[in-house]
Amino acid sequence: MIEPSVSNIGGLFLLEPNELAHTIVDIAADKKADDIVLLDLRNVALIADYFVLCSGQSNRQLKAIADGVSRGVKDLGQLALSVEGASDSGWVLVDFGAVVVHILSPELRQYYKLEELWHEASVVVRMQ
Repeated sequence: MIEPSVSNIGGLFLLEPNELAHTIVDIAADKKADDIVLLDLRNVALIADYFVLCSGQSNRQLKAIADGVSRGVKDLGQLALSVEGASDSGWVLVDFGAVVVHILSPELRQYYKLEELWHEASVVVRMQ
């Protein structure tokens, strides 16, 4: 796992977006997420710097990945801005501002094809 550096902004400690994204990839991998992809959106979108996409094989695993990412980043001093969706819907989105995490069932991942939608983004990490 990358040893993250933090910035103190107004009393809040914030990870740099690149380090936050790589930390999230490591946490998702520790939770046995499948097909983890880190996309660099900085040159193609304004909504976030990075997307982390990953899959879980069951509702329980989707929840474990989402909870693990939220807790792991919180332990480093940064909170998610929001969590959308639920594991039983097949898609959980965890928004950290500069980094947005999409945790999907394999079926919804295939249906929505986010990697194809964001095909102009650079793939930074791909773990299968």
